[in-house]
Amino acid sequence: MGRLTRGPGPLPPSAAYAPADGPAPGAARPVPGAGTRHSAPYAPAGGPGPGDRPPGETERIGFLLIPQFSMMAFMSATEPLRVANRLAGAPLYAWSVVSPDGEAVVSSSGLTVMAEGPLEAAKDLPMLFVVAGFEPDAHAAPPLLAGLRRMARRGASMGALDTGAWLLARAGLLDDARVTLHWEAAPAFRETFPDIEVSEDLYELDGRRITCAGGTAAMDMMLDMIAARHGQDLAVAVARQFIQDGMRARSVRQKGRFPAMRGRPDRRLTAALELMQRELDRALSPAEIAQAANLSVRQLERLFRDRLGESPAAAHLRLRLERARELLRQTDLRVLEVATATGFASGASFARAYRSAFGEAPRNDRREPDLPRA
Repeated sequence: MGRLTRGPGPLPPSAAYAPADGPAPGAARPVPGAGTRHSAPYAPAGGPGPGDRPPGETERIGFLLIPQFSMMAFMSATEPLRVANRLAGAPLYAWSVVSPDGEAVVSSSGLTVMAEGPLEAAKDLPMLFVVAGFEPDAHAAPPLLAGLRRMARRGASMGALDTGAWLLARAGLLDDARVTLHWEAAPAFRETFPDIEVSEDLYELDGRRITCAGGTAAMDMMLDMIAARHGQDLAVAVARQFIQDGMRARSVRQKGRFPAMRGRPDRRLTAALELMQRELDRALSPAEIAQAANLSVRQLERLFRDRLGESPAAAHLRLRLERARELLRQTDLRVLEVATATGFASGASFARAYRSAFGEAPRNDRREPDLPRA
């Protein structure tokens, strides 16, 4: 098993990752604060937020790693900070890694990251991201949730990567926020926390609550935060270091569920699929789907056959069954409750459709997905 360590105690951000020879020859070194600025969208109206600190002050960020966390999300969040420090030639950011018990944490990929201490060690940080992956609810221990609430009461901005929003919700810290998390975990989250507004965007900056879908979306979020405090020029320079032309807007949808389309994107097909995605708790009629796509039923059928290789009814049924599978694997809902939540009139009809799609009965499919997320 691989191990990623930072040595004993916190290291200055530049020293932790920067190449020994410093910035690459010819690398841009924007001056902090130069270039286009925009207001920090995650700063609350009631007081100063992370983006309101003076440009010359180092911004301190904590990352709470939960066992089986997403390494992709964690690295996508921290690497832009390292590069921002290197290009600016100044410690714009400092970050710390903590864990629930202060011990090393194993990611979903099997790599181990050393923690600098328990959550309590991060109590004075102005910003904390909870980084999770599989089965976050298994780690929602009362002491951890109490520690998160204490940080929030002290005024810290509380963030989450991938399924980290689950733990913030368990702590009661997302009641008034619009949040996002990995599309695969969103259905179970909605069922468990029906009063929390969940978006399908890449990330959400809502007051002192910052949530991200995980994966490479964490890089887009960090680039946005860098631009908010130090200017668009620096954010663009950081993106180019990762062979990216820029950053995706936060409102870009994750699109994780949509099947692969043949040929060029088609706005009519996209409109139909978006309706299907929104209405997974009932069966849609062909006429309803055709109206959303501004097509006749016959035109809709032909479009789906040509571009997706299946009928609109088959595509919608597959999406509903995929959601049912996620609910079975990620929640403790009874099989009949899952059937109702995905628009089936009876447990028998649900079981027949499920067995036809996945080769086994719903009651036998309560296990971790075969293909884990990054």
